[in-house]
Amino acid sequence: MQPGDRVRVDRGDVTNEGVLLPSTTRDHLVVKLDGGYNVGIDRDEADAEVLESAARDVDEGADAGGGEASEITFDEDLPTVSLISTGGTIASTVDYRTGAVTAQFDAEDVLRAVPDLAGRANYRGRVVANILSENMEPDIWRDLAEAVREEIEAGADGVVVMHGTDTMQYSASALSFMLDSPVPVVFTGSQRSADRPSSDNVMNAVCAVEAAKADHAETLVCMHASPSDDACALHRGTRVRKNHTSRRDAFETVGAEPLGRIDYEAAAEAGAEGDAADAAIEWNRELLSRGGDDATATLDPALDGDVELVKFTPGMDPAAWDYLDDKDGVVIEGTGLGHVHTDLIPRIEELVESGTVVAMTSQCLAGRVCDRVYDTGRDLLDAGVVEAGDTLPGTAKVKLMWALANRSDPAEAMGRDLAGELTEESQPWR
Repeated sequence: MQPGDRVRVDRGDVTNEGVLLPSTTRDHLVVKLDGGYNVGIDRDEADAEVLESAARDVDEGADAGGGEASEITFDEDLPTVSLISTGGTIASTVDYRTGAVTAQFDAEDVLRAVPDLAGRANYRGRVVANILSENMEPDIWRDLAEAVREEIEAGADGVVVMHGTDTMQYSASALSFMLDSPVPVVFTGSQRSADRPSSDNVMNAVCAVEAAKADHAETLVCMHASPSDDACALHRGTRVRKNHTSRRDAFETVGAEPLGRIDYEAAAEAGAEGDAADAAIEWNRELLSRGGDDATATLDPALDGDVELVKFTPGMDPAAWDYLDDKDGVVIEGTGLGHVHTDLIPRIEELVESGTVVAMTSQCLAGRVCDRVYDTGRDLLDAGVVEAGDTLPGTAKVKLMWALANRSDPAEAMGRDLAGELTEESQPWR
């Protein structure tokens, strides 16, 4: 009896039937019922029977925690999609000892827990980390980028990264700058864990796999486009932001349109019938990077971790910025067009004169900084501040970390578009 099998479990006078899920303990069976809820059953009290075995051809030689790859193959004629797990809600389950949701699944567990993925691709499973995304660190970004490169060199036609939603936008930005990929790299996650009937894990995973099979070479974030289970939006990794704590459509492309939209019903039918993934996707083709014939992925993984993102607020004490001394880079979330209190400008000038690259972004959700309109802005430019245009603050931090380690003139790089993070002009945004 393995995760993914359809089982019937008798416990006294109660019978439960559903799909067996991985469990966090050896003492419990976890069964997803047809109604969507999960139930935890004490193994000692259960009489379980396998009704239908899940299709699997698994190489069990991989170490789930060591970053090695394993394979689950369904059809040699299908494209190969690598599933890389970093943890997060999409790879979480309920610990029935405590009732808490914890990141426990490896990539193969997620695949078995989402039977809808079967038959869509040949899968390679790999675990880079098993953390909740608030614990993500630049060292893991480097490990993740290297793992993606290795999977591409091993023949993956696309890569799906399963990631916690809270910091997904930072990791997607990091890979956008670090990795020049010839194939799709698609981040996806789940706002609600698999034990909840309203979980978005199945739809997001299915759409992400279809997006990873399509004809493009973008680093994307694939998440619900609306509160309903109708479509997923495909967001550029450097232009996306999580704008709600818990809604299933929490992610939005800021200041632009998403790169595409994938119809869930069409994606489900396309996968079942073996049709091309693009048949289910409505692309904004003029915004896309196309895949090339060269299957080589170029990786520049160096990052300068000595960068801070600081938010200006009214009444802020200039002394609060003393900890920025000796930083290699600082990104400021300024007000409006990119302003701070005039009392902070001498402090910023000191940072620049000491060799710190200081870049200005805006706290506004859309639009771009322009420090040439008001006196304060002109004084900031005179102090040596670099305008980051409409680059999102979080993306700007990641970009500066990468530019400091990989560009001879990182200040100049902050004013140029490197990975779709900076648009030529800002457009009206809802």
